[in-house]
Amino acid sequence: MPAEPAGGASLSWEDFGRVDMRVGVVLDAQPFPEARKPAIKLSIDFGPLGIKRSSAQITDRYAPADLVGRRVIGVVNFPPKRIGPFVSEVLVLGAYGDGGAVILLRPDFDVAPGARIG
Repeated sequence: MPAEPAGGASLSWEDFGRVDMRVGVVLDAQPFPEARKPAIKLSIDFGPLGIKRSSAQITDRYAPADLVGRRVIGVVNFPPKRIGPFVSEVLVLGAYGDGGAVILLRPDFDVAPGARIG
Protein backbone atom coordinates (compact mmCIF):
# COMPACT_ATOMS: atom_id res chain seq x y z
CA MET A 1 0.00 0.00 0.00
CA PRO A 2 1.42 3.45 -0.87
CA ALA A 3 2.50 5.77 1.90
CA GLU A 4 0.13 8.51 3.02
CA PRO A 5 0.92 11.95 1.55
CA ALA A 6 3.03 14.24 3.69
CA GLY A 7 1.05 16.59 5.93
CA GLY A 8 0.94 20.19 4.83
CA ALA A 9 1.13 19.40 1.12
CA SER A 10 -1.74 21.35 -0.36
CA LEU A 11 -3.35 21.58 -3.76
CA SER A 12 -4.85 24.82 -5.04
CA TRP A 13 -8.40 24.96 -6.38
CA GLU A 14 -6.85 25.95 -9.71
CA ASP A 15 -4.72 22.78 -9.71
CA PHE A 16 -7.73 20.63 -8.83
CA GLY A 17 -9.76 22.29 -11.60
CA ARG A 18 -7.26 21.02 -14.18
CA VAL A 19 -7.90 17.38 -13.23
CA ASP A 20 -10.56 16.08 -15.63
CA MET A 21 -12.38 13.19 -13.94
CA ARG A 22 -15.22 11.51 -15.82
CA VAL A 23 -17.62 8.61 -15.50
CA GLY A 24 -17.01 5.77 -17.95
CA VAL A 25 -18.57 2.40 -18.67
CA VAL A 26 -16.29 -0.62 -19.11
CA LEU A 27 -16.91 -2.15 -22.54
CA ASP A 28 -14.19 -4.80 -22.48
CA ALA A 29 -11.79 -6.21 -19.90
CA GLN A 30 -8.96 -8.63 -20.66
CA PRO A 31 -6.12 -10.16 -18.64
CA PHE A 32 -2.79 -8.40 -19.14
CA PRO A 33 -0.18 -11.14 -18.59
CA GLU A 34 2.63 -9.03 -20.12
CA ALA A 35 2.38 -6.43 -17.32
CA ARG A 36 5.12 -6.45 -14.68
CA LYS A 37 2.49 -6.42 -11.92
CA PRO A 38 -0.82 -8.29 -12.38
CA ALA A 39 -3.26 -6.07 -14.26
CA ILE A 40 -6.37 -5.98 -16.43
CA LYS A 41 -6.64 -4.13 -19.76
CA LEU A 42 -9.84 -2.09 -19.93
CA SER A 43 -11.67 -0.41 -22.81
CA ILE A 44 -13.91 2.28 -21.34
CA ASP A 45 -16.65 4.35 -23.00
CA PHE A 46 -16.43 7.99 -21.93
CA GLY A 47 -19.35 9.13 -24.11
CA PRO A 48 -18.42 12.26 -26.07
CA LEU A 49 -14.72 11.73 -25.28
CA GLY A 50 -14.76 8.32 -26.98
CA ILE A 51 -13.44 4.93 -25.96
CA LYS A 52 -10.22 5.01 -23.99
CA ARG A 53 -7.94 2.25 -22.70
CA SER A 54 -6.47 1.70 -19.26
CA SER A 55 -4.26 -0.81 -17.51
CA ALA A 56 -5.53 -1.31 -13.97
CA GLN A 57 -3.81 -3.25 -11.18
CA ILE A 58 -7.09 -4.55 -9.76
CA THR A 59 -6.70 -8.33 -10.07
CA ASP A 60 -6.88 -8.89 -6.28
CA ARG A 61 -10.58 -7.99 -6.19
CA TYR A 62 -11.86 -8.16 -9.78
CA ALA A 63 -12.09 -10.66 -12.62
CA PRO A 64 -12.25 -9.26 -16.17
CA ALA A 65 -15.74 -10.69 -16.85
CA ASP A 66 -17.14 -8.96 -13.74
CA LEU A 67 -16.06 -5.52 -14.95
CA VAL A 68 -17.93 -5.33 -18.27
CA GLY A 69 -20.85 -2.90 -17.93
CA ARG A 70 -19.55 -1.41 -14.69
CA ARG A 71 -19.32 2.35 -14.27
CA VAL A 72 -15.92 3.65 -13.15
CA ILE A 73 -14.31 7.02 -12.50
CA GLY A 74 -11.23 7.93 -14.51
CA VAL A 75 -8.83 10.82 -14.95
CA VAL A 76 -8.91 11.44 -18.69
CA ASN A 77 -6.37 14.23 -19.15
CA PHE A 78 -3.10 12.57 -18.15
CA PRO A 79 -0.71 11.93 -21.04
CA PRO A 80 -0.78 8.35 -22.38
CA LYS A 81 1.58 5.95 -20.61
CA ARG A 82 3.20 2.94 -22.28
CA ILE A 83 3.02 -0.22 -20.17
CA GLY A 84 4.89 -2.89 -22.09
CA PRO A 85 3.09 -3.39 -25.41
CA PHE A 86 0.00 -1.46 -24.21
CA VAL A 87 -0.74 2.28 -24.09
CA SER A 88 -2.85 3.34 -21.11
CA GLU A 89 -4.81 6.56 -21.78
CA VAL A 90 -6.81 6.87 -18.55
CA LEU A 91 -6.13 6.49 -14.83
CA VAL A 92 -9.01 4.53 -13.29
CA LEU A 93 -9.53 5.63 -9.68
CA GLY A 94 -9.83 3.41 -6.65
CA ALA A 95 -9.27 3.37 -2.91
CA TYR A 96 -6.82 1.08 -1.13
CA GLY A 97 -8.70 -1.37 1.07
CA ASP A 98 -7.38 -3.56 3.84
CA GLY A 99 -4.34 -5.44 2.62
CA GLY A 100 -3.69 -2.92 -0.17
CA ALA A 101 -6.20 -4.23 -2.74
CA VAL A 102 -7.69 -1.51 -4.96
CA ILE A 103 -11.45 -0.99 -4.71
CA LEU A 104 -12.78 0.87 -7.75
CA LEU A 105 -14.69 4.12 -7.32
CA ARG A 106 -18.07 4.46 -9.03
CA PRO A 107 -21.14 6.69 -8.82
CA ASP A 108 -24.05 5.58 -6.63
CA PHE A 109 -26.50 6.09 -9.49
CA ASP A 110 -26.25 5.55 -13.25
CA VAL A 111 -25.08 8.68 -15.03
CA ALA A 112 -24.21 9.10 -18.68
CA PRO A 113 -20.76 8.06 -19.86
CA GLY A 114 -18.55 11.13 -19.98
CA ALA A 115 -20.31 12.90 -17.08
CA ARG A 116 -17.82 15.18 -15.37
CA ILE A 117 -16.87 14.70 -11.72
CA GLY A 118 -16.77 17.97 -9.81
